[in-house]
Amino acid sequence: MIASLPMYARASNRAAHDALWALIRDSLRDHGVAAPDHLDHDIDHIDGWQRDDLVLSQICNLPYRARFRDQVTLIGAADYDLADCPSGYYRSAFVVRADSQAIAPQDMAKARFVCNDTLSQSGYGAPQLWAEACGFQFRLHGKTGGHNASIAAIANGKADIAAIDAQSWWIEERENALTAKLKVIGYTDVSPGQTFVTRKGEDPAPYFAAITEAITALPVADALQLNLKGIIALPQEAYDLPFPQMQTAIHA
Repeated sequence: MIASLPMYARASNRAAHDALWALIRDSLRDHGVAAPDHLDHDIDHIDGWQRDDLVLSQICNLPYRARFRDQVTLIGAADYDLADCPSGYYRSAFVVRADSQAIAPQDMAKARFVCNDTLSQSGYGAPQLWAEACGFQFRLHGKTGGHNASIAAIANGKADIAAIDAQSWWIEERENALTAKLKVIGYTDVSPGQTFVTRKGEDPAPYFAAITEAITALPVADALQLNLKGIIALPQEAYDLPFPQMQTAIHA
């Protein structure tokens, strides 16, 4: 059995995630669901989603609908009470260097756009769908491997614009000094937030109950660290967004 909470995991919040998992684990067991003692902090999130002994993970909207719809069971979307987002949803901030003359994402239509990964809703899917609605596509300059790496690429002059999901930006502003070199010039439309999942064929009800109970019982210090306010059961159709046009990175 494995469990992981990979989407916003980092050294600074590992203890808080461990505390959350301990509460989820005990509640799952109370509901008759077997659960491992500890989170797996090392497994690649994509590998985890494919495991037939997966107890709990989180998945992004784009990889869910592109590859894993038939391999996992949706439990509910994490709610971080983000500004201008319905419960259980998030959006991405378009960020550029603070000294950029751009005041809106359209101003960067031909600039060097980077994303964490093209299978990321927040970094690629949402901004490209937003751009498509405005009549253009961002030209993919490169994949950085992570939102913090995208922030570094812009701050260091290796890229011009990226989309960082609002919860990641909330974390980075508190921990990453490079964010002071950037500014937000707009936001994407909202998408379902990072969603808790378990293996295919499971009844989501006991998992939803266990996560709800754990979030409620989480100590204040850990709750402040994670910024997690609840879990929201979204309808299946909420995840059925269009796919963005895929691109190969072009390096000038």
